[in-house]
Parts: sequence; C-alpha cells; structure tokens
Amino acid sequence: MRGPAIFLAQFMSDEAPFDTLASATRWMADAGYVGVQIPSWDARCIDLARAADSQDYCDEIAGICAENGVAITELSTHLQGQLVAVHPAYDAAFDGFAPEALRGKPVERQAWAVEQVKLAAKASRRLGLTAHATFSGALLWPFLYPWPQRPAGLVEEGFAELGKRWRPILDAFEDAGVDLCYEIHPGEDLHDGVSYERFLGAVGGHARARILYDPSHFVLQALDYLSFIDIYHERIGMFHVKDAEFNPTGRSGVYGGFQDWIDRPGRFRSLGDGHVDFTGIFSRFAQYGYDGWAVLEWECCLKHPEDGAREGAPFIASHMIRRATRAFDDFAGGSDPALNRALLGLKP
Repeated sequence: MRGPAIFLAQFMSDEAPFDTLASATRWMADAGYVGVQIPSWDARCIDLARAADSQDYCDEIAGICAENGVAITELSTHLQGQLVAVHPAYDAAFDGFAPEALRGKPVERQAWAVEQVKLAAKASRRLGLTAHATFSGALLWPFLYPWPQRPAGLVEEGFAELGKRWRPILDAFEDAGVDLCYEIHPGEDLHDGVSYERFLGAVGGHARARILYDPSHFVLQALDYLSFIDIYHERIGMFHVKDAEFNPTGRSGVYGGFQDWIDRPGRFRSLGDGHVDFTGIFSRFAQYGYDGWAVLEWECCLKHPEDGAREGAPFIASHMIRRATRAFDDFAGGSDPALNRALLGLKP
C-alpha cells in the first residue's frame, strides 16, 4: 500500500493556499502527504482536454507535484461520471456539474460527460497512472425503495442501459491500460455489492470495471464493510480513507428524516472520530496484498478541513501495514522430506 495521500476536491477554492495546484500541493506535503488525487473538473488543478492531448503538459503538471514532494495518485471524474446516467427527476439538480452552455440539454450534457471520462483515460495514461476514480451515475435511484411496487423488468432494463452507456468508456480505459474504479456510493446505481454485481454482468465482467472502496458509505447503509473486502478484494482498485458514524434513534435511522448532515444519525466524520474499524480494514488490505494508494477524503460535518487534513496524514501512516517477509515461527521450521515421511509413519 502507498500513502498517505489526499483528495484535493474538497480543498480547492479561490483563496490561498488552495487556489492553485502548486500551493495546494505544498500545503499537503507540509501536512505529511506524499500523494494527491486530482479532481479533473477543477481548472485550478488541471486542464483535462489539454492533459489528454499533450505529454508536455502532463509532464509539467506531474513536475509541479513532484517539486512539492507529492505524486499524483489518480485523476477523478466523479462529477462527469455522474452525468453519464441521470434520471430526469435529477436533471436540474445535476445541471450544475456541466458547462453552462449544456444546462437544460440532457442529451448533449450526457455526450459531453462520456467524452470527458474518455479524455481522463488518455490523460491518466500520459501521467503514468494505473487507476481512475468516478461515479456510475444513476437511472434507478428514484426506485431504490420497492414502493410503489417496481414493474417487472424495470431494474434489469436500468442496468442494461447503464452497461450500454459505460461499455465503450470501459473499452477506452482498456486501450489506455487504466482501471476505472467506481465509487460504491448512495445516489449511484452502484451503491453496494449486489448492485455492483448487476452492473458487472451488464458490461460482460469487464476487467477494467473495478471498485473505489470507501467504508463511510457502508457504515451509513449498515453494510458489513469488512466482509465486503473479503468478497470483492480482487476488484478493489482504489481506497478512500473516510470515517463515518451511525447513531440511529427512535426518531430517525438510515434514511435520515431529510435532515441536514450535522443532524442525521449517519454522518461523515474526520479520521478517528467515527465508527469505522480502520485497523480491520488495513489488516484486510494487507492480507489480500492491496498495493494501491490510501487516499484521505475529507467530508466531516464538524471539524475544520485543514484540521482534518493535518490529523489525517499521521492517522493513515500509523495504520498502514508493511507485510511480513517471513513467518514468525520460521526459526522452528525447516524442510526435511525424509523426516516428513517418518512423521507420517511412511517408509523412506
């Protein structure tokens, strides 16, 4: 495992030190990070179209980061990926993710989003990256709860369409040699293991259709996030280190009662302030040989982001496990075929 790293999306602003990639990466390096995940939609960090087209520009971007002591871990197209599949009920809500000229034009907006994610595949290749972060988008999210009763075939049709939209994008990532890692996230059609499996079936088990694992979203669903790693570790290509807590009451539970984040039973917290068993998670990743980055995503509803970031780097570093190179009882072992047969009562 590599790290600690941090996702810049929640930190970039029009105020220093987070108004440019250079100053933001210097701040993060000073806080103890050795990697940054870059939001591809933020022009303060990167010009995605230019990065897809120009190796010199990619070398320049990577050089800025390297000069400040951090590597680029991955690019992200969370916002563009969301627009690959949008149910009409959410058209207005998601229009802000697209350029102003495309707002109110869902067909053109969707085509732009597809091209954006494909550009990210090319840019990732030029940057020497092997994984990319995105959202799946959602056609079925309004039908999450099975009331009113879903018509027969609705879910199957939704995943078939989702697979149809993503298959050419996945093929572009195959051409680029980059894994496309979907964040398993409420609000997306890929929000748990079963929905991910449905999608995987719809894209023919595509080798590039992998998982961005974020345990905070599983805490809020009351899903066993440790067993998730046991089941899907071969498909996990990225890791967002994010904490959360779930404190249901007699008045509110998983659905949160339409309350603001700070009042919900389930809410995101800074590392170490929530309920996530990170010792168990990092142990599972060490057991299965996860060799990707550990990337902090700050989304705490209480703590200031800069405080969360400063505390996050040593927290991640203290949980990362260097795999043992030999068994603890090797000193008492040895290899003697003749002795083995004798111990089994067999003839030499």
